[in-house]
Amino acid sequence: MKHLLLVALGGGMGAACRHMISLAYLRYLGPAFPWGTITVNILGSLIMGIFVEVLAQKLNGSNELRFLIATGFLGGFTTFSSFSLDVAVLWERGEPWLAFIYVTASVVLSIGALFCGLAATRHFFAA
Repeated sequence: MKHLLLVALGGGMGAACRHMISLAYLRYLGPAFPWGTITVNILGSLIMGIFVEVLAQKLNGSNELRFLIATGFLGGFTTFSSFSLDVAVLWERGEPWLAFIYVTASVVLSIGALFCGLAATRHFFAA
C-alpha cells in the first residue's frame, strides 16, 4: 500500500508539472505545434536517464525513491520516459533489433490505436 501511495503522490506532481509546461508553451508559442508535449517527453527521458543511473550508482536502488520519482513523478510527467528506458534496456542487453521492433511497434500501433478509437467513437456516437 505504501508503494501505491508513493506512485500516486509522484504521479500527481508529475501530471501537474506537465500541465503547467504545456500551458506555458501554448500561451507563448500557440497551438501550431505540440511544443509542450515534445518538451516533457524529451525532458522526462533525460531526467529518467539521470535518475536511474544515480539511483543505481549512488542511492543503492531505493525502491521507495524509484516508486516516487521514476514510476510516479516521471510516469505522470510523461510515460515516454518509461518507453525510452525500456528501449535503452533492450539496447544495452545487446538486442538492438528487439529495441527497433519495440520502438516501431509502439509508435505505429499506438498511433493506429488512437485513430481506431477516434473512428469507433465517431461511428457509435455520431449525432
